[in-house]
Amino acid sequence: MSDRIEHFTFQEPARERLDIFLTACLPEFSRSRLQGLIRDGFVLVNGKPAAKAGLDLEPGARIEVRIPPPVPSRLIPEAIPLEIIFENDDLLIVDKPAGMVVHPAPGHESGTLVHAALAHVPDLEGIGGEERPGIVHRLDKETSGLLVVAKNERAHRWLQDQFRKRTVEKTYLALVDGRPPTPSGRIEAPIGRNTTHRKLMAVVPLEKGRTAVSEYRTLENLPAHTLLEVHPLTGRTHQIRVHLAFLGCPVAGDTIYGRRKPSLALDRHFLHAFRLKIVLPGESSARVFEAKLPHELAEALEEARGNKSEQ
Repeated sequence: MSDRIEHFTFQEPARERLDIFLTACLPEFSRSRLQGLIRDGFVLVNGKPAAKAGLDLEPGARIEVRIPPPVPSRLIPEAIPLEIIFENDDLLIVDKPAGMVVHPAPGHESGTLVHAALAHVPDLEGIGGEERPGIVHRLDKETSGLLVVAKNERAHRWLQDQFRKRTVEKTYLALVDGRPPTPSGRIEAPIGRNTTHRKLMAVVPLEKGRTAVSEYRTLENLPAHTLLEVHPLTGRTHQIRVHLAFLGCPVAGDTIYGRRKPSLALDRHFLHAFRLKIVLPGESSARVFEAKLPHELAEALEEARGNKSEQ
C-alpha cells in the first residue's frame, strides 16, 4: 500500500496554526495524529518540512501532507467467535459476553475482544496510524452487552465525538439486591479511586474524583430484588456498580461492590448493556440496537421472580 498524498492551499485572510488548518481539511484524523505527522516530517509547507505544529500559515501557503499506510499491529488476530448485532464498512456493534476483556492489558494479553475483531476484519484501515480496531467505549469484563468498534479513523472520531458530547443513549438492565430509595431517580455522585484499595472505585469528594451521573427507573419489583433500567450519562470506571452500591442496592452477584456471597445462583454480576441509541457515521438520525438478556441472567431473573411464592 502506497502513501496517500494530499495538497491544500491556505487562502484565509488571517494567519492560522498549521495543525488547526489541517484538522479542518482532514476531519477523519485527530489533531494529535496530524501533529504526529508534522513532527515526523510528513507535512511540507511551501516545499519545506513544517518546523512545528503551531506554525502560523500565511495566505497563499501551499501544504502537502503525506499519510503513510497503517503499520502492522503487534497484536495477533485470534479467531474468537463474535455475536455481531450490526456491521457496515465503518463499524461493528457486538454483543460482548461476560468474561471477555475488551482490550489487552497486563494479565489479559490474549483472548480479548480486540483480538477477535482483528481476526474478523482482516482489511482493517487502522486507528492512529496502526492496524487495530478503535475501541470507542468499554464494558467491564463481567458485564455483557452492546459494544461499538470502529473500523477506521473517520468512524472512530465520529463515534468518539458523540460519546464526548453525551448524545449516545446507553441503557443497562441491572438486577439489584433490595430496593432503591425511590422507584426512579438520578444519582449525581463523583467517582474516584478507593483510597484503601487502589484497583477499586468509590464515591469520593469532587476534588478527589470526577463528576458521575446515572439515572434509573424501576421495571419490576421482586420479593428481595429490583429490576432496574439504568442510563449512565457519564462514563466512569465501574460507574453503575458503584452508584447502585452507594444507594444501598448493589448489583446482584457483584462480590466486589455488593454482597460477598451472591443472593442468587450467579457467577457474575447482573449488569447487561441492553440498548444503544446512536447516530452512525454519515447518517443524520439515530438508530437503536438491542441485545437480549444472556441465558444465565434470564435464569437468575426467573429465580428472583420465583421467590414471590414464598410470601
